[in-house]
Amino acid sequence: MDLFDLAKRKKVLLMAHRGVAFGNIPCNSLQAFQIALNQGADIVELDVECSSDGVLFVQHPGMEKVHLGLQDSIKNYPSSMVSNLRRFNCDMAPTEWTIVTLEDALLLLRGKCIVNIDKFWKNPKQIAELVRRLGMEDQVLIKTANRPGYLEDVERYAPDLPYIMLVREEDHMHLELMRRRINYIGVEALFSTDDAPVASCEYLDRMHRDGKIVCCNAIVYDYREVLSSGHTDDVSMVEDPERGWGWIADRGFDLIQTDCLLPCRQFLEATGRRAK
Repeated sequence: MDLFDLAKRKKVLLMAHRGVAFGNIPCNSLQAFQIALNQGADIVELDVECSSDGVLFVQHPGMEKVHLGLQDSIKNYPSSMVSNLRRFNCDMAPTEWTIVTLEDALLLLRGKCIVNIDKFWKNPKQIAELVRRLGMEDQVLIKTANRPGYLEDVERYAPDLPYIMLVREEDHMHLELMRRRINYIGVEALFSTDDAPVASCEYLDRMHRDGKIVCCNAIVYDYREVLSSGHTDDVSMVEDPERGWGWIADRGFDLIQTDCLLPCRQFLEATGRRAK
């Protein structure tokens, strides 16, 4: 995988946050992933949690009540029970769609797009083994925060898998990541103001000189948690896409994570910011 080269050719890559969910189509479902493919996603992001008997499922930890109507984590239940849970739609009504295993999600997406596996740090050994068994070492992108032990787990279990780190406001890890025995390809930058170091043109230029990509989050999962200094999907859809997606692309970010994949893609292509 050469995401840096792909980003240069496309100008801006697009990542579908948990697929494309709306109405009765729940996030992190096979249906949401298929829609993301249909709408031209370069990357599909998904979350992973493990059942009590070691089966990897696509589920955001901590969101079981909202997404599944479950009061606690699926890690406390066997896969035989988890696999029968129905996903809830945006009105928290059960749908016909059940929770799916990570293996089923990867099989759907294999050969069609890159897969960003979030929450990798929770089950690094199992995830890495599954990715290799499916022959998808070059088609996944693993991600962790900068926490004690996380990099060591990447080095131990997945030194060959493409890796990005979450950095907030300022990046103190770039040089160390360049030295580590990992397949470091870039970062996901979170920033609360336009003048944050990780949002500066100087930082982006340095990362590009080193052959690394920088991802920007346009999503809003909690308005109190600022991820991209207000340059969001919300602003782009409700007010002016120039203030949201346009600013991100013009700043020099290589990848936009979005909950509004199709309108984002159409805007960027129509304004010449992304290759068709």
